[in-house]
Amino acid sequence: MSQKQDLTRREASKVAVGAAAALSITGAPFISKVKAANNTVQFGFIGTGSRGQYLLQHLKGLDNGTCVAVCDVYEPNMRKGAELIGNKPKQFKDYRELLADKSVDAVLIATPLYMHFPVTKDALDAGKHVFCEKSLVFKPEEIHALRALANSKPKQTLQVGLQRRYSKFYQTAKQMIDKGMLGTVTHIRGQWHRNTFAKDPWNKPLPKDRTDKDVNWRKYREFSGGLTAELASHQIDIADWMFGSGPEYVVGVGGTDYIKDGRDIFDNIQLIFKYPKGQKLHYSSITTNRHCPLFNAERTEFGECIMGTQGTIHITVGTDSEPALGMWYMEPPLPKVDAAEKKSATFQASASLASTGKGGKALPILFEKDTVTSNDSFVDREMKFARQWLYRKGVLVPEEDRNPVDIELESFFNDVRNNTRPKADLEVGLHDSSAVMLANRCMYEERKVLFSEIDNMGKADAKAPAKKA
Repeated sequence: MSQKQDLTRREASKVAVGAAAALSITGAPFISKVKAANNTVQFGFIGTGSRGQYLLQHLKGLDNGTCVAVCDVYEPNMRKGAELIGNKPKQFKDYRELLADKSVDAVLIATPLYMHFPVTKDALDAGKHVFCEKSLVFKPEEIHALRALANSKPKQTLQVGLQRRYSKFYQTAKQMIDKGMLGTVTHIRGQWHRNTFAKDPWNKPLPKDRTDKDVNWRKYREFSGGLTAELASHQIDIADWMFGSGPEYVVGVGGTDYIKDGRDIFDNIQLIFKYPKGQKLHYSSITTNRHCPLFNAERTEFGECIMGTQGTIHITVGTDSEPALGMWYMEPPLPKVDAAEKKSATFQASASLASTGKGGKALPILFEKDTVTSNDSFVDREMKFARQWLYRKGVLVPEEDRNPVDIELESFFNDVRNNTRPKADLEVGLHDSSAVMLANRCMYEERKVLFSEIDNMGKADAKAPAKKA
């Protein structure tokens, strides 16, 4: 969602106020259907800053979507986006003009967070299918308004950018949990630690015609959800998915303790989410150290530890330059102690240490392609046994064959064509946005916040979609 040079507040105000004008431009709303001869989805891209440019690079390699338009209020970003996608799309500075283009079937939105809802709303009202980066919405009233609007348009696809839902590693971890291979899953630890103490990427240099709030909007609560929205949202969603439910309440503490640049968001947060069956997510995001105590510290910054009564999973999504990792640790049995040893003074003195036992060896998470089945031929079975042996010896590591970012974007276009439900759909996005808002509230107000509070928050400001004539 990030943009190197983003929307000014004045321009944002004009865009929001102009929503009604957009309808007069587009005429009566219609549902875009795939029109290209080769059955590809023709899409427009709104918000071609740094995150938008990253997604455009991935979109360039897909063959089931064609970019026909790009939009950004900052002209250098708009031009860069058009250059990256490479097929001479139309260029717009006003997203409403892009939405008025009847050749556009769908839009992808990577604007700053505070503009997600206005652009998504106008896109749905213009009959477009929508992919919006996380967090899906910014304010409580937007949760209620978007749910009502999207549910009134069931033939339009709406997907949120939570790419871990499209990762084979995370899908396999979920299958392992559902099959009971970890026993009862009771706790998840998630972290996203960065060391930005010397140089913070959320503090970009300012062009002459831009203010700090225009460019570095992530630093300010009026535009941004801070670390919770930008980073924790991914891992809160993972916990909801693995636990199979949303939280009951959240407690936490944050502070602006180390980066003194005028920001009013926190530069470190610690959160605990409590779930209905007593399960808990412990979450940490800091900006002073990158260490990650997973995978023998071979990776830094982010990952999750999923703990059950019979086993543990260490898991992290890959990047463009690093593979995803998934390791499984079976819960080791307690050490056996004979009756004579129990009576010894030595045992009594060290009983607490003797009872800890030895840790189990890490095993790779196996994809379906590596699992031996009764239907396998002799050759297939032997190849799978060979791969498993190499995995256990550390000679090979299971790797996803594609980046989940590519898969989530490709899946969006497929869902548009087939009118199927995305894995990261409206409710996934809204539950995730709710968790971000409530987690920030618990830290800002220094209290336990119930998730039921979201049911009434912002309802006075939410407006239901207009009824069709």
